[in-house]
Amino acid sequence: MLRRKPTRLELKLDDTEEFESVKKELESRKKQRDEVDVVGVATSSEMSGAAGGTADGKTREQMIHERIGYKPHPKPNTLPSLFGNLQF
Repeated sequence: MLRRKPTRLELKLDDTEEFESVKKELESRKKQRDEVDVVGVATSSEMSGAAGGTADGKTREQMIHERIGYKPHPKPNTLPSLFGNLQF
């Protein structure tokens, strides 16, 4: 196998300035989102407290099953279903 010489990367002043500007921009966006989330959490918690639960009276498990499309159909526990069509 051939061995390559290590690649040398140089950090320039322009690169650090660009990094700092992008970092400040991302931090400002994050602060704005956090402020919106804090206001949104207060209003949504008030609304959920007023509702007091689910609209149809379904359990959490039933709501999840409907959302993902899971429809459980239990098989009967009879001898033919357990062992197939075997003759005894």
